[in-house]
This record gives sequence, C-alpha cells and structure tokens, in this order.
Amino acid sequence: MYHSISDSSEEGKHPYYRTVTSPRVFAEHMEYLHENGYATVTPSQAAGQLADGGALASPKVAVITFDDAFADFRSEAFPILQQYGFTATVYIPTAFVNETRASFKAKPCMTWVEIRELQSSGISFGSHTVNHPQLHELEERAVKNEVEVSKQVIEQKLGLPVESFAYPFAFPDADSKFKKSLHEILSRAGYRNGVCTSIGTVRPGDDPFFMRRLPINGCDDAVLFGAKLSGAYDWLARPQYFSKLATKWKESAKPSRAARQN
Repeated sequence: MYHSISDSSEEGKHPYYRTVTSPRVFAEHMEYLHENGYATVTPSQAAGQLADGGALASPKVAVITFDDAFADFRSEAFPILQQYGFTATVYIPTAFVNETRASFKAKPCMTWVEIRELQSSGISFGSHTVNHPQLHELEERAVKNEVEVSKQVIEQKLGLPVESFAYPFAFPDADSKFKKSLHEILSRAGYRNGVCTSIGTVRPGDDPFFMRRLPINGCDDAVLFGAKLSGAYDWLARPQYFSKLATKWKESAKPSRAARQN
C-alpha cells in the first residue's frame, strides 16, 4: 500500500503513520521484488486465485497498490514500474480527479487524460470513493452513494468495468455488522474485490472484498521491506484489531445525543 512517491518531508510524523515514499526508496523496493523473483498481479487476479480456499500460482506474488491517484504516481512511480515490467493498481477518489489538475491533501492528483494514458500502458484502476470519507461514520445511503457514484464515474471515463474498491482511512475490523453491510453494498454495486488498511498479507479464505495490505513508506529499508513481504509484520494485525475494538467499546459506552440533551 503506497500513497505518494515524492521527496516531500514528513518530519515530526511517526513512521507508522507516514504515507510518503521517496523515488529512491521506491526504486529500491522494486529492485528487491525483481531480484527476489516476485511477480506482480492485480487485486482481481489475486482474489481469483485465492477463491474457494485456493492458493496463489506462486508464493512470490505481490499486488502493488497506490491510494489517492496523486500525480507523482505518473511522474515518479510509473517509470520505475516499467523498468521492471511490474503492474500496479491505483485507487481514485473521484471528487479530486478532473480533466484539469486538481489537488487532494495539498498534493496534485492526476487528470483523466493522464489516467487513460496509464490505463493503455497496463495500469489498472479502482474506486477509492468519491470524497474519501470515513465510511463507518456515514449513514447507509451515503455509503452507497460514495461506492456507486465513484464506480460509475471511473467506468464512464475509462470505458472499462471497475471491479476493485479500496477502503479509505482505518478499516473498522471490529464492527462485524458494518463489514457485512459494506460487503453487501459493494457486491450489489458490481465490485468483485477490494482492499483495506488492515495490516497483513492475504491468505486463502480471506474475504476478497477486504484484502489486507502492508503499509509501505520511506522508512522501509530493504530489511524491513523484505520482512513485511515474508509475513513478519502480520503480527501487528492483532494489536491493531484490539485497538479498534477498544475504540468501538468506548464509543458505544458514550451516551447518545438524545440522552445527553435529556
């Protein structure tokens, strides 16, 4: 899971929460994948291979994803991906991508012209909602709108079905009711798979709509990058889950607005 490929500074931000990877470090990551015999596939290909408890065709398969459709994907990441013959999937928050340059989080995003050029060169695209909200905080009707409209816009602009969805912000693992509802919304909207921000590698039997990812940023040297790929980082999924569960309990313990008013 990458976001921005640039030399932007994230000084003062804890390494766990950083989302910027320098072009130099990104090139080192891609070189590591190449030298260690990794192949890249799309989320749809990975989900298909893992369906019904199946296994990936090779143990060294990576799905490279980029959230937010920043312009530096095209200028910095894509040439490096091309160098190694790797594919990648970019998830688009459609409110921030236009025919002319727009920005998200103070960073310029790609235009539809640039995205179509990348699509013709083998890059795949998925939905990252319309406005990049925390879906867990929205009413069901608003969730449907974010999921359905973003898919429709991308399909209209690119002329191909959109099968994959990326959940923005922290994924509410601990809320099984919400996960079931979102799964049904995504399925009815025509999605076939998706990714989230829960930490870990994907295994047979995992829900194809909420495939876990490994967060990557400029702090990942070759040793840490390799450890993440090998599954050594997966243990963080458990404390991450219990942290979300504690937050859920804390929120549920708060009195409702009506109760506070009374």
